[in-house]
Amino acid sequence: MKGKVMEGLNETQRNKGGRPPKAIKRDQLMAIKCTLYERKVIEAKAKSVGLTISEFLREMGLTGKIDRRNKALPKEVLGFTATLNHLAANLNQLAKKRNSNDELSPLERAALKVQSGQVKEIAVTIKSYLQ
Repeated sequence: MKGKVMEGLNETQRNKGGRPPKAIKRDQLMAIKCTLYERKVIEAKAKSVGLTISEFLREMGLTGKIDRRNKALPKEVLGFTATLNHLAANLNQLAKKRNSNDELSPLERAALKVQSGQVKEIAVTIKSYLQ
């Protein structure tokens, strides 16, 4: 009797693990013929909007256009954002320490000077990137 109860339990609670199945499975392969030049142009356009070639061709085929607003930002911009977030967190910690009447250690002062230099470098890089 105990064996049958355990069997039923194993059947209902068994989890094989692994990645869950996707709701819409893309299992159809479609090949196209093009020249080497056309291939390079398609690859370059897909890369410029941050898509794989498959995603780019699928979007172009279904809608006839690429919506750039939903795509990932360039890695340079993401790097700037990460650095600025890091600097903001450090400045917040320094302000909290300063507002509690604690003095800054020489190490903290040096870190603050380095980070202010980083902010200036980012500003210059952003200006040159936008020109």
